[in-house]
Amino acid sequence: MDRREEIMLAAEKSFSMFGYKATTMDRVAKIANVGKGTIYTFFSNKEELFHSIVWKMVEEMKNVSERTAKEGASFQENAHARIMQLLKFRETHQLFIKLIEEEKELRTPAVGDALTSIEKEILKFIAGKIERGVAKGELKPCDSELIAFLLFRSYLALVNDWSKTHDEQLTEKQITDILNGTIFSSLLV
Repeated sequence: MDRREEIMLAAEKSFSMFGYKATTMDRVAKIANVGKGTIYTFFSNKEELFHSIVWKMVEEMKNVSERTAKEGASFQENAHARIMQLLKFRETHQLFIKLIEEEKELRTPAVGDALTSIEKEILKFIAGKIERGVAKGELKPCDSELIAFLLFRSYLALVNDWSKTHDEQLTEKQITDILNGTIFSSLLV
């Protein structure tokens, strides 16, 4: 492992444990067991380091989601698997959890910007899959950006928000059935 990667791992650990606001270059240097000046040979400031880590996390999230797709499965089966995996990643990845927590509690601008960027990347990822589905003739022509937003927000609401106002959480099958009968049924050829 090279120095840059060691620094990024230390920074990810610090951001995951303490959040953006409480992470300092001194803290990262201490965790990485390097001098603070070493960090500045790779990253000009905390913001650049943070963005590098967030981008790495987004790539990891997309890769994990991509691995859930099954060869020969229908568009909606793979879309469901990918989006559910994105949501599971959000709920289990320590850095992601800390960012959401810090945004709710402290409203740190850099964290809010990062979460907005992450959602844009997720939507771009989903839109790309929709465009590919249209090109393969699996889906009707549509506004892929709008449908990506609608799908992602629908999944987010059904997985995370439903139980806030109802006594029990929806099962994955219930979510699949709801979205197959509404959004997906209007998209499929």
